[in-house]
Amino acid sequence: MSHGLVTMSYIAASVLFILSLSGLSRQDTSRQGNYFGMAGMTIAIVATIFGHNVHSYAILLVALLIGGAIGSRAAAKVEMTQMPELVAIMHSLVGLAAVLVGYANFMDDAAMLTGVEKTIHEVEIYIGVFIGAVTCSGSVIAWGKLCGKITGKPMNINPQDTCCYR
Repeated sequence: MSHGLVTMSYIAASVLFILSLSGLSRQDTSRQGNYFGMAGMTIAIVATIFGHNVHSYAILLVALLIGGAIGSRAAAKVEMTQMPELVAIMHSLVGLAAVLVGYANFMDDAAMLTGVEKTIHEVEIYIGVFIGAVTCSGSVIAWGKLCGKITGKPMNINPQDTCCYR
């Protein structure tokens, strides 16, 4: 598969993901939103498999099997009343994935960018890692609040009660 076709596939998948989020915002369009998301993910996976950057299909297959097993187990075990907690904790994994992708792009030496292109690339990495980290931590806090493990009460911190001031 040519590099242009892979890029076009990723753009199409991105558009489908945006349409998926738009469809999931209302109950009457949520089924269509799910179909858009499934189609986008299918296109993204096929483009990744047939792209030129895959060095080990075994690692890709193992990652797909692990992710599928975790998703299947969660879908079978979680009750409908626990769905908000499940969505929150899974959303934290999306944020973590954004952080890891940004870190991998930062560590990648293959891109020989200079000047403005390098600056734009580094800004994109910074924004992706920042948004991913905020998403991850915020979703973990949301999960904790939904489960009742974190209270919504403010904490008062008295400097005289800490170990450093004794």
